Amino acid sequence: MIFDPQSFESFSGRYPDQWCVLRHSLSGHQLFRIDQLTALAAALPVESVEYNAGDLPISQDPTTTPMNGLTPEETVRRIAENNSWMVLKNVEQQPSYRQAMDHCLGAIEGIVEKSSGAMHKREAFVFVSSPGSVTPFHMDPEHNILMQLEGSKTFRIYPNKSRDIVSDEQHEAFHIEGAHRNLPYREEFEKQAQAITLKPGDALYVPVKSPHWVAVNDAVSVSLSITWRSAASDNEGLLRRGNGWLRSRGGRPPSPGRAPLRDRAVIISRRIIERLSRH
Repeated sequence: MIFDPQSFESFSGRYPDQWCVLRHSLSGHQLFRIDQLTALAAALPVESVEYNAGDLPISQDPTTTPMNGLTPEETVRRIAENNSWMVLKNVEQQPSYRQAMDHCLGAIEGIVEKSSGAMHKREAFVFVSSPGSVTPFHMDPEHNILMQLEGSKTFRIYPNKSRDIVSDEQHEAFHIEGAHRNLPYREEFEKQAQAITLKPGDALYVPVKSPHWVAVNDAVSVSLSITWRSAASDNEGLLRRGNGWLRSRGGRPPSPGRAPLRDRAVIISRRIIERLSRH
């Protein structure tokens, strides 16, 4: 069993809109040893490997992120000493990692489908980080369960519906093709933060677009992120893109949820427009 019974109960009660801590049994799995991850970094296509220096500020301009001067394989092999951060993207491209992802997601699929419909765009990412490294303040478009496998990290999460932290305009810009995940950070956000320390065997469900930043503690950290999209996450993206289009032409769309019938009309029209644009 990947997740314990209490985790299922917690996840069922809080999915899809509230974060929750889970417990898992994947720690110590051979696929996530440093030697195996070094081989994985070499095997993945270049576009599936992102890495940089680890000593970054919380609010990092993505255009000036410093590199570490190493190859992907060197970065993983010497991660304990080279002050780096790395993510191996879409590791499900490799059959053994796809099997691990499917095993984890299969355990919660029934809960997910009852609340938000079928899972799709299922993906897996492995994070390998040096002691003290920082993942800057950002948000992601997927439902995500982050499973801590080695070392520990402190995960600071913020409400995903607070316009004080992320404005409607920022949400809309996030859905423009090529937009970066990083967000501007201000100290005043801390009054809305929740700090969660994740150790091996801990996991955290992170709702769609919940702003967060992460600091690794005093040892090498390895984490597996299993993600999926849903009808709810798809509709949120459609609504934001539709509202962004209207705003760019002088409109003043209301925040999502304030006019549900109008939101639904925008979602439907945007879905039709995007389908037609693909043909």
